[in-house]
Amino acid sequence: MLKSVIVFAHGSRDPLWHEPIKAIAMSIQSQSPTVLVRCAYLEMTTPSLLDCASELVALGVKEINLFPLFLGVGRHAREDLPEQAQALREKHPGVSLKVMPSAGEIPEVVAFLAQTALKGLEL
Repeated sequence: MLKSVIVFAHGSRDPLWHEPIKAIAMSIQSQSPTVLVRCAYLEMTTPSLLDCASELVALGVKEINLFPLFLGVGRHAREDLPEQAQALREKHPGVSLKVMPSAGEIPEVVAFLAQTALKGLEL
């Protein structure tokens, strides 16, 4: 079964803002070359989540793992993301969609960020 990961972030009009998001996607791709990896954005830039998922479905993807790249769990993570995920499920009912916890809710991510901040004290 063809699998995929969508790295889902807020979005920005600034092209440089996208670089870390793309870097995460490229790292996922290099670690798992058989998985299709894409970036999608909530607003201010393209592709949208629905457009990105539709592209993957057209390629034959049957499983999408959605990784919300939000550190805070604000309105976008609590309201916008579930609404968009539901719209995706309705448009592509034959596709398995797994919405992962937001990055800021993953203990390993929080611990890594804390360790990285503490490295600054070692300078």
